[in-house]
Amino acid sequence: MHLADHRRISAQLTFADDEDTVGHLLTAFRDLRANLGSLTGVPEVKVPSPAELRLELVVLPRDAFFGPAEQVPADEAAGRVSAEMITPYPPGIPAVLPGERITAPVMDYLRTGVDAGMVIPDAADSSVKSVRVFIER
Repeated sequence: MHLADHRRISAQLTFADDEDTVGHLLTAFRDLRANLGSLTGVPEVKVPSPAELRLELVVLPRDAFFGPAEQVPADEAAGRVSAEMITPYPPGIPAVLPGERITAPVMDYLRTGVDAGMVIPDAADSSVKSVRVFIER
């Protein structure tokens, strides 16, 4: 298995796989599907609407990334300009780019996603308990 989140399971098959290994994977997927109704304790991920995922670019990405920055607690990041890219895997599409103004719905998505097992490989703090933000003057 590669990575998984609240909506996706990513498996990588290579030349080393055969009918046996793929068969185990298919059996697991069938079992998962058959038992979806009985799964409990699944963490909630607060996924914003597509409109809420479109952040306002207020500083050129290069200026925000290389400019003056500080690391702030996650609960202080909303309203600030990001100085880093924050990309949840899966799906591997940036949720925040340098220069974009961070919003509360996006921070809720990232925090609840990480709590549910989402991977954030490119942020200074991959737990997203803090965020690198541009210092606006």
